Amino acid sequence: MTDTTLSTDQIVRAHGVQLTDAAAVKVKSLLGQEGRDDLRLRVAVQPGGCSGLIYQLYFDERMLDGDKTVDFDGVEVIIDDMSVPYLDGASIDFKDTISEQGFTIDNPNAAGSCACGDSFH
Repeated sequence: MTDTTLSTDQIVRAHGVQLTDAAAVKVKSLLGQEGRDDLRLRVAVQPGGCSGLIYQLYFDERMLDGDKTVDFDGVEVIIDDMSVPYLDGASIDFKDTISEQGFTIDNPNAAGSCACGDSFH
């Protein structure tokens, strides 16, 4: 675990992204299907999309210089150093309903987004 304990009441996380319990369960399920224990969930922000920036979520076995990582009950979430400010305070969830299925990102730093929800600025 990469949390740094300062005292019994104060924990500093390597990044400010949260993973909901539903998302953690789905990631564990997907990792189980892959049959590998060396993969982590990488979340990144890249230039592109109609609003300027797009989210990327994928499994990655690499640890790059500057990566920030937090363990959520066995699911390691990695964010590259450049993406951390864009994602600070964001929450990743997984929905599985009749009207929605897939991972969603609720990002308080996004000033606006496109109609499809894949791009933000």
